[in-house]
Amino acid sequence: MLGVLLRLFRLVWLFGKGHRAIALENLALRQQLAIYKRKQKRPRLIGWDRWFWIRLSHVWKDWRRALVVVHPDTVARWQRERCRRYWSNLSKRTAKRGRPSTPREVRALIHTMAQANPLWRAPRIHGELQKLGIEISERTVSRILRRVKRPPSQAWRTFLQNHLNEIVAIDFFTVPTIRLRVLYVFLVIEHQRRRVLHFGVTEHPTAEWSSQQVIEAFSDRDAKRYLIRDRDSIYGQEFRNRVQSLGLNEVISAPRSPWQNAYVERLIGSIRRECLEHVIVLSRRHLGHLLKSYFVYYHRSRTHLALAKDAPESRAVLHRGEIAAIPQVGGLHHRYERRAA
Repeated sequence: MLGVLLRLFRLVWLFGKGHRAIALENLALRQQLAIYKRKQKRPRLIGWDRWFWIRLSHVWKDWRRALVVVHPDTVARWQRERCRRYWSNLSKRTAKRGRPSTPREVRALIHTMAQANPLWRAPRIHGELQKLGIEISERTVSRILRRVKRPPSQAWRTFLQNHLNEIVAIDFFTVPTIRLRVLYVFLVIEHQRRRVLHFGVTEHPTAEWSSQQVIEAFSDRDAKRYLIRDRDSIYGQEFRNRVQSLGLNEVISAPRSPWQNAYVERLIGSIRRECLEHVIVLSRRHLGHLLKSYFVYYHRSRTHLALAKDAPESRAVLHRGEIAAIPQVGGLHHRYERRAA
C-alpha cells in the first residue's frame, strides 16, 4: 500500500501546475476507496492512512474538499497526537524523571521492621538500614512509614514473648461421662516450657474451689508474676483476693477471644485429640487417672514444635543402641529410646 502511494505521489509531481490539483484530488479519492474496500464491517484507518492525509494536508490546500471518510478536524488531531508522541518518546530517551524509586524489597523490610518494633520511628529504622548497607534517606523512610498501620502499643504476642518465663495461664474445659454427666477440668500451665503445673477435676466448680487449685499449683514452687485468664463469672471477688495474696497480677483476655489465651487453649485441644476422643470416661476418678497418664507422656516424651522439637522435661539425644518402643497412655502413644544390646 505504501509503495503504491509513493508511486502516485511521484506521478503527481510530474504533472504541471494546471493538472496538479486534479491529480491530488484523484489520489485522495482513490485512497479513501481503498479504505472502504477492506473486508471489515466498519472501515478502520491504519497508521499509513493517517500518515497519508497528514502529508497531503501539507502539500494541497484543498484537501478538505475531497475528504469524506473522516472529519477534517480528525486529521488535525492526528497531527497533534503524532507530535505529542514524538516529543514524549524523545524525552524518555534522554532524561530520567524524578528521583529513583525505592526497591520493593527495601519497602517490605521497612514494613517488617515497623510491625515487629512498634516503638521505632524513622530515625531508628534508618539507622538499622544503614548498618545493613542500604542507602536510603531518612525522609524516604518517614514517607514509607506513613502507610504502615501500627498498633498504639506493643502487640499481644510481643507481651507474651517478653514475659514468657513469668506467665501462667488457667482455663476450664468440660468432659462428658458415660452417664451423661459433665465434669469440669481446671488447668494451670506455665508458658516458658509448657508444663502443666496443676490440674483438678470436679462436677460442681466454684470460686472457692478454683482459687484453691491455684494455691495448690504454687504450694511447692515460687509464684509467677502474671496470670492470664478469661472473663468467666466463676472468677469472682474471692478468687481475685486469693490470687492477689500469691502476688499474681491478673491479665484478663478480651471477651470471646480465646486466641489471647492461646497456650492453654492449644493444650486443651491436644488433650482432646490425643487422649479423650479415643476413650470413654466412666467417672471423675477415671478421668483423673487418664489425665495423669497423659501428662506423664506430655511432660517427658511428647515433643513440641515451640520447644525446638523437645519435651517440656528435656530429653537426651541417643545415638547408639537398639531402638525400642515404650507404650504410653494405654498404648495410644509410644516413646522411642535406644537401649544397649
